[in-house]
Amino acid sequence: MAHSISVLGAGSWGTALAILIARNGHQVALWGHSAEHQARLETTRCNERYLPGVAFPDNLMITSDIAHAARHAKIVLIVVPSHAFRETLTTLAPHLGAETKIAWGTKGLDNRSGQFFHHVVAEMLSGGFATAALSGPTFAVEVAACLPTAITIASDQPEFAEGLATLLHNGHFRAYTCADMVGVQLAGAVKNVLAIAAGIADGFDLGANARAALITRGLTEMMRLGVVLGGNVETFMGLAGVGDLILSCTGDQSRNRRLGLALGRGQPLKQAVIEIAQEIEGLATAKIVYQLSVAHGVDMPISEQVYQILYEGLPPSQAVDNLLLREQKPESAILPRCQSRHP
Repeated sequence: MAHSISVLGAGSWGTALAILIARNGHQVALWGHSAEHQARLETTRCNERYLPGVAFPDNLMITSDIAHAARHAKIVLIVVPSHAFRETLTTLAPHLGAETKIAWGTKGLDNRSGQFFHHVVAEMLSGGFATAALSGPTFAVEVAACLPTAITIASDQPEFAEGLATLLHNGHFRAYTCADMVGVQLAGAVKNVLAIAAGIADGFDLGANARAALITRGLTEMMRLGVVLGGNVETFMGLAGVGDLILSCTGDQSRNRRLGLALGRGQPLKQAVIEIAQEIEGLATAKIVYQLSVAHGVDMPISEQVYQILYEGLPPSQAVDNLLLREQKPESAILPRCQSRHP
């Protein structure tokens, strides 16, 4: 059965998801805020900037009219940068139907409040909309090229999660479901910060041993904060957690990793951001994660050093020394002594 879905956000990931869903036989509207960019997409029937050479299916409609996009769809999938999530939701809200369901593939936290996006949606919208978060190890170029991919869809409404999974599923794309909205979203945010750290380590040519240790201890940090905030340990050991962490820390398509590589090789932060010329979610998220760790008394030394580099001017070489010279301790005591729980 064909459905009507609107994807908000015509960057690489939003475009890849729109193409995927359209290829699966559904009617898709792809919205972007720039009328000029959208007109170019319609003319070329391809997103040459982000996914060159990948043709749009005929059932993929392009629009810069968010009201039209909202009216088109029973499901709205938001895939904008984290800093634009709240603004996009504000613009979208007046045009939503009572039965519209809302999902997002944005990875990060609300830049203004540090909230999870399902809290932002609940705060800004009335009417009890069904919501879901998509996350996992995904490079948009590989999804568009039909390479094997698997993600996690989290929702407190199982029927919605299962319906989304069905929309996305095909012979090269699998979607698993869970109810852990906090864990899935927290993992997608923290992994961006840790990818910057991994890039810095590789920029210094510290070797594969160091990279593996950093990923492992970074996962520990993610789990510590996640459990305190109400996530489930199992989530962090799955696709949205360790899966996405490994991808972002090792794959050079990751913009966060590329930022770290540049910093580790001595490039100034501002210059690195200009040269990458795309959204680097870990920049804003590093500050939010650091603030959350302080507020909740969670030890996150790797994330703290990334924050110090980005916001306090700490030289990356000093951050490496700070981590290596930390007090020796048992590896086993990694999680708070509390049970994980749903919010």
